[in-house]
Amino acid sequence: MLLIRAIVRPEKKDDVLEELSSAGFNAATMVDVVGRGKQKGIKIGGMVYDEIPKILILVAIQDADKDKVIKTILNTAKTGNEGTFGDGKIFVSPIEEVYTISKGIREL
Repeated sequence: MLLIRAIVRPEKKDDVLEELSSAGFNAATMVDVVGRGKQKGIKIGGMVYDEIPKILILVAIQDADKDKVIKTILNTAKTGNEGTFGDGKIFVSPIEEVYTISKGIREL
């Protein structure tokens, strides 16, 4: 199994979740986060804003679904046709074990 962590713009959250659900990936966890990218934030006039609001979407998937999920997120979270700075990142990590708390069982 894999854990997909996608950091996206807040205004893209609902679209990403809807497309993931349409693709058969209904389970997701969302967390409001703040951060900055390579540009070290946004400078407007004399002010630098380095705590830019984002949404962290976590999805646990089977290895075979990786390309489908990543493609869905990339296509949905991108701003416009070309994309722009601040559209986000996707991180993929292996999951060693999964337990269902209510049943107390290991799923892998």
